[in-house]
Amino acid sequence: MTANQPPEAPSPDPPHRSGTPGHPGTPPHRAEAPPYRVGRARAVLRVVAMVACVPYIGLKVAWMAGSRVGIPEGSALLDGGTLLRVANGVTVLMDGVVIVLALLLTRPWGKRVPAWLLVPPMWVASGLLLPIMTAFPVQLAVGLLGGGGGRPVGEGNSEPFLDPWVFGVVYGGFIAQGLALGVLFARYARERWGRLWQGRLRDLPVGPTTPALRATAVAAASAALLPGVTHLLWVSGSTAGLDAGRAADRTSDFYVLEAVNLLFVVVTAVGVLLLAFRRSGRLSLRLPLVLAWAGSAEMACWGGWLSVAGLMSAGEAADRPTTATVLTYAVQMLAGALVVTLGAYFFAERSAASALPTAAGAPAAADRVS
Repeated sequence: MTANQPPEAPSPDPPHRSGTPGHPGTPPHRAEAPPYRVGRARAVLRVVAMVACVPYIGLKVAWMAGSRVGIPEGSALLDGGTLLRVANGVTVLMDGVVIVLALLLTRPWGKRVPAWLLVPPMWVASGLLLPIMTAFPVQLAVGLLGGGGGRPVGEGNSEPFLDPWVFGVVYGGFIAQGLALGVLFARYARERWGRLWQGRLRDLPVGPTTPALRATAVAAASAALLPGVTHLLWVSGSTAGLDAGRAADRTSDFYVLEAVNLLFVVVTAVGVLLLAFRRSGRLSLRLPLVLAWAGSAEMACWGGWLSVAGLMSAGEAADRPTTATVLTYAVQMLAGALVVTLGAYFFAERSAASALPTAAGAPAAADRVS
């Protein structure tokens, strides 16, 4: 046996060849990844997200089929016609995306989905769910404290629209969707791209694109000034820029929603400026990234949603959005789009840096945004 042979003088290491150790002629291969396990918590969150879609989708399908459940007499929804049916179909598909996302974030094949196919719908879902998750509980609390009535989340009209129970059921489902998807996406993103946001702001290197990123951040923060000032005026009681119908129908719910809109404008500006100029001592990189994600999504997607909703519901001249309102939401969407563009370039730069060969010569492919 070789153990009984006398030791031989060490020979020089042979030239390195690609292949499995001990078998230089065999092709290289990666170590097999451990089996994917969903876990009980993720399985529960997946079910919660999917079940929470049922009330909204069920009501929309019923309305498209001609049912009037939850719609009172005199509601504008009764006169919607084909346009309203098409809009209901589109929103059913939008809520159906939540089901797809819940599956994608908890199934093995979801790890193979390209980032460009996953991140945009998740960002849009964040922008549409966050204002409801933030404003609706506050509106309920204000109502319980006697702060005045009204329809939740900016539905804004004194005419009958939907029965009160519909808002509780639908928005309760939206909040459950947002919480479940948020936790699932945070865990998914940490496992797949976690190293891209590790560290502190002051440790970020200055790269060749840093001046352009800073210029974009300043442009986005400057663009946010117009919607920020407008929402501040509206939450302060001013009617400047409001159409006559909306100005006459303001309730406590209107003021809560405008306060939430203002909050997300501030969150967006703070997040993007911190990320661009990095003068914050030991602040973790995660915080400005979360602020920029949430703020840009709300500004762009919620602003777009309110613009479309306002144009579709405009009947009489008094209810049509004013030029100031249209301009406010347009600039709000532009600011949000600038911030998310900056974020995309930031992560692309971080991903490229993490994909450079390591000291051992192996690419850090696990950190690549793909």
